[in-house]
Amino acid sequence: MKRILGILGLCLTLAAPAKAEEFVTVLTGGTSGVYYPLGVALQNIYGKSIPGAKTSVQATKASVENLNLLQAGRGEIGFSLGDSLGDAWAGVEEAGFKAKLTKLRTIAGIYPNYIQIVASGESGIKTLADLKGKRVSVGAPKSGTELNARAIFGAAGLGYKDFAKTEYLPFAESVDLMKNRQLDATLISAGLGVAAVKDLAASLPITIVTIPADVVQKVGNAAYIPEVIPAGTYSGQDADIATAAVRNFLVTHSGVPDATAYAMTKGLFEHLDLLSAAHAAAKGIALNAGAATSPVPLHPGAEKFYKEKGLLP
Repeated sequence: MKRILGILGLCLTLAAPAKAEEFVTVLTGGTSGVYYPLGVALQNIYGKSIPGAKTSVQATKASVENLNLLQAGRGEIGFSLGDSLGDAWAGVEEAGFKAKLTKLRTIAGIYPNYIQIVASGESGIKTLADLKGKRVSVGAPKSGTELNARAIFGAAGLGYKDFAKTEYLPFAESVDLMKNRQLDATLISAGLGVAAVKDLAASLPITIVTIPADVVQKVGNAAYIPEVIPAGTYSGQDADIATAAVRNFLVTHSGVPDATAYAMTKGLFEHLDLLSAAHAAAKGIALNAGAATSPVPLHPGAEKFYKEKGLLP
């Protein structure tokens, strides 16, 4: 009898469902941008701070692809520009969203993306108007960078038809073409000190083109704010440069458990030193701005964290 009971107990144990593995995939951007090194740092943080989680990082085409992947449940947290996030929530098709992405939820407002228009010194480009008739890269098609390009150039009275050639390329490829004298300028939307621009500035003289505050205002989108690229950010840049910036967000989706979203938010703010070590742009992340106004609702898990910190009622 004891043997029978033992066998029955073993069968019941084997039949009991195993605890589902928890996955945390961090959706980033191209490997030469800022999202990717920060995403790698987040993956390491979550691997140590979320017990039992299997973490991974995925290089993507950034904001638009990340948001579509999150809506489909193919990732747990991703980086996005604020204007792309608003377009996703509204379902703006021309921005790359075929329908409203209603499953998106915000984890945190993080650092601002600076819109950096970089021209080769020999191109003679000094102002936005000088871009007419030049060869310009505007970012990967329908990426957050390319949406920024449309907005800024449109506000300045420019269209892609005004360029001698328009390339739709990520940062690294744009820089390679500039090094080979096949491109005159590129617009890059990223944190300050982006590796691709540092690499270019070390190879040839560059000019960072000013985006005046009145052009930023003409965009007509509150996500765009006037900012300054401080002198010395890049080799040969001896003066502050006026530009535009758009806040970045870390985004998840409604299918992520509250406890996981809480742990992801907590892990982010408890390890800002590790993020800053991965890229200087993370120095712009602050807890008191984490619950910053987003076009998408906060995930309940993130909301719990901010309430505990006294940042939400």
